Amino acid sequence: MTFDDADYYDVLIVGAGLSGIDAAYRVRERNPELTYLIVEQRERIGGTWDLFRYPGVRSDSDIFTLSYPWNPWRGERTMAEGAEICEYIEQSARDFGIYPHIRFSTQVVSADFDRSADLWTVDLLSDSGTRTVTTRFLYLCTGYYRYDAGYRPEFEGEDQFTGQIVHPQFWPDDLDYAGKNVVVIGSGATAVTLIPAMAADAGHVVMLQRSPTYMFPYPWSDPMTKLVQRVLPWQAAHDITRYRNAFVTLGLYSFCRRFPKASRKLIRRLALHYLPDGYDVDTHFKPAYEPWDQRLCVIPEGDFYKVVADGSAEVVTDTIESFTPTGIRVSSGRELAADIVVTATGLDLVAFGGIDLSVDGERVDPGEKYGYRAYMLDDVPNFAWSVGYTNASWTLRVDLTSQAVAELLAHMRANGYTRAYPTLDGAKPKAHAFFDLSSGYVQRAGGRLPKAGEEAPWQVRHNALLDAIDARRYDVTEAMVFSRTEPAVAVVAPEPTDTPEAAEESETAQ
Repeated sequence: MTFDDADYYDVLIVGAGLSGIDAAYRVRERNPELTYLIVEQRERIGGTWDLFRYPGVRSDSDIFTLSYPWNPWRGERTMAEGAEICEYIEQSARDFGIYPHIRFSTQVVSADFDRSADLWTVDLLSDSGTRTVTTRFLYLCTGYYRYDAGYRPEFEGEDQFTGQIVHPQFWPDDLDYAGKNVVVIGSGATAVTLIPAMAADAGHVVMLQRSPTYMFPYPWSDPMTKLVQRVLPWQAAHDITRYRNAFVTLGLYSFCRRFPKASRKLIRRLALHYLPDGYDVDTHFKPAYEPWDQRLCVIPEGDFYKVVADGSAEVVTDTIESFTPTGIRVSSGRELAADIVVTATGLDLVAFGGIDLSVDGERVDPGEKYGYRAYMLDDVPNFAWSVGYTNASWTLRVDLTSQAVAELLAHMRANGYTRAYPTLDGAKPKAHAFFDLSSGYVQRAGGRLPKAGEEAPWQVRHNALLDAIDARRYDVTEAMVFSRTEPAVAVVAPEPTDTPEAAEESETAQ
């Protein structure tokens, strides 16, 4: 039976980006006997790194922690370009036998869990039509934002603008900005990456921001990484660099949160070092919030400051009054000339890739659920969602999640369980935001994302070190309920004689 012919899989993984490939590797590493399928709605592998193709797109965390611990990154630079990351993900899938398990151009429309059979029924849509498959365990590696739309506010008078308006999430392959005036609206990671890349060829680039963002210069490469790569095997060199960088990132974050005044002064001093004497740093690079209330923008070798210093780019801190035929008029009265306007205005957050989830036909509302260990939902059986950190590399948490899911599957199989779910057992913890940031894209999400509690295992921590320590003493039964149908099928393909009518449930609360 080929994967295309099968209508049942032990595990269905949704998404073939960084998270999905890691999920497949970890599930099979711990449970080699299980069948799995990855469905990806795009035509290629890579997820975020295939979607975003604007000039200069790169990782905003170091590549040694962003890459997989089981497949060493072989480059020397601390950060990697988007195309390099996409190629790495695809090669990882090929080298480790994951690629044949992926079905592209296949969208998950809805999924319903049937308690009488302990199976998910998943509706798929592809170019060849609709298809329904069943799976024992549904693992969503869909990220946390919409791929089909970015956040795009409407601006007064934009219909009269005679130039071109572009959103970075849908960058035209043939966009010619050479010698032209470009205005980039926004001051987040995308804008900070775009502007140095465009400044080399554009006539002039303006970053139009309502408020400043903290920027932190970081080297493209460092001598220690090169040294360990030269004297140690690839895996050992990768491990040393990965752990060191994870500690450095966590240390920087902890310093900023514990000593906000000192970190403000440090970041300001770095800006003064790169910018010309007399530059108005406090207007353009002094945010009203504390460091890491929103993500810190990494700028390799201070590249953003350098293009501002040499005059090829400019920062304007103001609000938009309206578009004009030839540009944008800001509230101070100045008109910014523009042939191209780039709306780097952010992401539109959504849980579970927008898939309609239900249990026995009753819709699962993500905003009403609590996150368990940041990857399962209370009272939703046989389900996991993979999301990374906001203050460190995405993969650091994603890989911990995949290992935890693999361990849960192994526990279910060893004990003949066909259902597992975390439960609050009627408790209502004080709710906190799943992503603890004040960034606009997080605040706009409102109640669309799951909630976090105050105590483990309902806490959603953004501390890679503490999570890694907890993972070593992971108790797969904490706050979990396990059950089985009779006869037990234990996370393998059900026998043809199994029917929902014959299922009898036996629950064990741990």
